[in-house]
Amino acid sequence: MTGYTVTGPFSEILTMSKMPLNGPLADSELEVIRNAGVLMREDVIVKIGAFQEVLDRAQELNASVFEIDTPAVLMPGWIDPHTHICFAGSRASDYALRNSGATYLEIAASGGGIWDTVQKTRDGTKDVLKKTLIRRSLHLLHNGVTTAEVKSGYGLSVNEEMKMLEVINEADSELPIDLVPTCLAAHIVPKEYPDATSYLNQIINELFPVIRDRQLCNRVDAFIEEGAYQPDEIIPYLTAARDHGFDITIHADQFNTGGSRIAIEYGAVSADHLEVSGDKEIEMLAASKTIATVLPGASLGLGVGFAPARKILDAGGSLAIASDWNPGSAPMGDLLTSAAILGAYEKLNNAEVFAGMTFRAAAALRLDDRGKLEERCKADMIGFPCNDYREILYHQGQLPPQYVWKNGQLISS
Repeated sequence: MTGYTVTGPFSEILTMSKMPLNGPLADSELEVIRNAGVLMREDVIVKIGAFQEVLDRAQELNASVFEIDTPAVLMPGWIDPHTHICFAGSRASDYALRNSGATYLEIAASGGGIWDTVQKTRDGTKDVLKKTLIRRSLHLLHNGVTTAEVKSGYGLSVNEEMKMLEVINEADSELPIDLVPTCLAAHIVPKEYPDATSYLNQIINELFPVIRDRQLCNRVDAFIEEGAYQPDEIIPYLTAARDHGFDITIHADQFNTGGSRIAIEYGAVSADHLEVSGDKEIEMLAASKTIATVLPGASLGLGVGFAPARKILDAGGSLAIASDWNPGSAPMGDLLTSAAILGAYEKLNNAEVFAGMTFRAAAALRLDDRGKLEERCKADMIGFPCNDYREILYHQGQLPPQYVWKNGQLISS
């Protein structure tokens, strides 16, 4: 065995290469290679091009061949840069209450919402949490997501947040999908603490040093919102996170503005949600290096408007799209379906939606080795059973990938 593998021919390969990180895109900018193949060496792409050219090169290297005998369109694997899939329990009651007229904040104030999931997750053992996380992660993988960020934030104490981050790391070590852990200890203020300051001081002093030393994550998140943390309360937490060398990301502008400003001031890698961002916030984001990550699954789950994705792109911002899969506001967890629906409502073309789920999503996680199909990138690839890439979004999630490769290994077919 030489370690080389070639696969093809594909009706089309969308490389997502040679496209800018910021601003609007046109479908004409998509690099589409027809009747094409991919040569891999173990988990890395070596060559992409016309199938016969790739096959000739493969024969020189004595590569094995996996032949595709039906029409298929190949793309980079999806990257989901914002999920909360490590949790226990259900919030079906919240969903029913919202559809009966109660608001998200009203439900949270009455004891439901995030706190309900915190209690159930605290009660869950590591073994139970890991089993459910693995099940959800494999569901993502078989639906084309080859890298997913996973947040803590349902523990809300030093020990429970540690438990969640340990579970995420253990699951990552056992799965083909890459899980990127993020510490969301500043999700809401735990009820057993008198105020935000006393809780955050404990997180800063007792959790941050340990998770940094144990390398349990390199990202820290905070929810800046009414009922969670106000901008002035969160500053010491973000300052400490930055001092410890963590990347910062922020839940921003979901119900009230203010979070995106803090995200930009603290050099956050991304500001996520942005449903109520106005022209001022959009202008600030576009002028910054902070990536705007929009979460259409939360809009669908809550029955509220989508983030102004079209305006963000037209202003020159960089737009990533994530599922926000969580038990409360985004229980569907289907990245392709929610992204396709966002595209229809916000008038995003194929190139803009695909970019938001591939290389722009990778940038929201500071990953530069995936999200494109080009030499030296990870061989994370998904193949759809069609011969025209436009079919993928047209079916709004009802055309799942037939083939999924992770690190060059065929996971499903």
